[in-house]
Amino acid sequence: MAILTAFHTDVGIKKKTNQDGLLLKTARTPKGQVGLFVVCDGMGGLAQGELASATVIRGMADWFDSEMPNIAQSEHMEEDIRRELEACIQQLNEKILGYGESEKVTLGTTVTALLMVHDKYYIVHIGDSRVYHISSTLTQLTTDQTLVAREVARGNLTEEQAKSDPRRNVLLQCVGATKNIEIAFSSGELKENTVFMLCSDGFYHQISEEELAESFHPAKLIDEVQMKEKVIELVELVKARKEVDNITVVAAKVV
Repeated sequence: MAILTAFHTDVGIKKKTNQDGLLLKTARTPKGQVGLFVVCDGMGGLAQGELASATVIRGMADWFDSEMPNIAQSEHMEEDIRRELEACIQQLNEKILGYGESEKVTLGTTVTALLMVHDKYYIVHIGDSRVYHISSTLTQLTTDQTLVAREVARGNLTEEQAKSDPRRNVLLQCVGATKNIEIAFSSGELKENTVFMLCSDGFYHQISEEELAESFHPAKLIDEVQMKEKVIELVELVKARKEVDNITVVAAKVV
C-alpha cells in the first residue's frame, strides 16, 4: 500500500489568525506505508486557539514517531492503537486544561485523526472536524459532536434547519476545555483506489456532498500535483461563497 497526500489551510476572508492545525506523517515499513493525518480547529481568545491546536498537532506527531514503530509490529495492533491513541489525547487534554487553569484562560480544540496501518484505518475524533471516505460514493465517517447535530439526531431539527441554526458551532466537547472527554473511536478496512479527506468545519459548511464526491473521486486524483490543485481550488471556492472561518483540508489517496 502506498499513500498520496495533499493539504491546504487558509485563514479565510475575515479572521486575522489561523487557529486550525494539521498534520501529515508517513513512514515506510516492510508491510507498506503507514500514515497519520490530523486536523484540529482551535478556539479561544487571541492566540489561545492556535496554541491549543498546535499542542495537539505536536503531541500527535511525537506519538507517531515514538510509538508507531513498536505498534506496527504488535500482535495485538488494533487494541494497542486504540489504547495508545486515546491515552495520547487524554494526556494532551490534561496538558491544555492545566495551561488554561494556570493562565486563567479558556481554550480548546477539536481533533480528528486518521491512522492508516497496513490494511486498516483507525479514527479518533472529538468535536466537529470531519473525515470523509470517497470511492464510488461519499461517506462521512465521523459524527459531529455539536448541539445541532444532537438535535437532528433526536428529531428536533431537520438537516436543512441545522445548516442555518445560529447554534451550529456550539460543541458538546473539545480537547482542553473539561477534564472528562469521551473519544469517539472507529476503524475499517483500507482498499486501494480510495480517498480519505479530513477537514475543519470552515470547509464543509459552504460546499455540498455532491461537490465533494465529484471533486475527490479517486479517478480524478491521479497524482499529488492534481490533488494539491484540487484542494486549493475547493478552498478558494468556499472563500468565494463567503465562509468566514479558517479553512483546512487534508487528502490522502490509497494506491
